[in-house]
Amino acid sequence: MRLLGRSGDGAAAEDFGFLGLLLAGDRDIAGFVERTIGQVVAYDERRGTDLLRTLDAYFTCGMSPARTKDELHVHVNTVAQRLERVGRLLGEDWQSPARALEIQLALRLHRLSAPPRH
Repeated sequence: MRLLGRSGDGAAAEDFGFLGLLLAGDRDIAGFVERTIGQVVAYDERRGTDLLRTLDAYFTCGMSPARTKDELHVHVNTVAQRLERVGRLLGEDWQSPARALEIQLALRLHRLSAPPRH
């Protein structure tokens, strides 16, 4: 809060989304990823689905379902169904600019922290 010129106020790092991650002394990357996309990660792990991969491709393709289907080599309806599920897991505001930025950052951090595939 001191960095923002609000030293008299109190707040937790998670109240600031990705800014909290940048400003916090402990850099709780795993906590940020969990709070941001943890439900999607858990869903994929439980069900063997590709929601994370779809979400990553969706953002890489400029949030275009048509380009996402080409990237993933699936039908556009498959992309739509997966993104609908993502919306149910993350909340209907997941595509808003602020949330999309946080989700993209969490996806990148998750990818960097995942063990390499062989």
